Amino acid sequence: MKKVAVIFADGCEEIEGLSQVDVLRRLGVPTDMIGLTKLQVHGDHDINITCDKILDDSLLDYDLVSFPGGKPGAEALRDNSQLAQLMKKRHQLGKWNAAMCAAPIALSRYGLLNDTDYTCYPGFEKEIGKECPTGRFHEDIVVTDSKQKIITSRGPATAWAFSYALAQALGIETKSLEDGMLYTYLKDNI
Repeated sequence: MKKVAVIFADGCEEIEGLSQVDVLRRLGVPTDMIGLTKLQVHGDHDINITCDKILDDSLLDYDLVSFPGGKPGAEALRDNSQLAQLMKKRHQLGKWNAAMCAAPIALSRYGLLNDTDYTCYPGFEKEIGKECPTGRFHEDIVVTDSKQKIITSRGPATAWAFSYALAQALGIETKSLEDGMLYTYLKDNI
């Protein structure tokens, strides 16, 4: 069975991280909430999050690792050398990695967005372009680069689309849950 890790750091965008965990767990995907440096994470909007475990080398065992955004949280992910080394290794192993909102700045710092199609929160493409000049920015809601095995998304309102894209990249059918959560209704009426 496929398994996913979502990495939480102080200052994360809570709705983005928790939406991923919620959707994936509803789909029956074992999904661990991993604290970057501690179990208790304080989100950017004063929501406290209790993670399942703290970052360690087991990150290499997950089929997909994903980062929620939130500028302070994304900067913490970007600047953590242990996480950087693990994510570079995951990329070399051909595993799926994902980030949304501001968090693609972490993937760019690690060099993972070179020669990659990606998106991010408006404005962050400038920072990403400096670190990964061969990356290709798109304004789409979600961008999946199947060759590089990178999934990115824009921000809080795109969290469900991103979450379904994560599951789909792992070969998991999402249509039934999309219907059940009224996501299909939302997509069809916007």
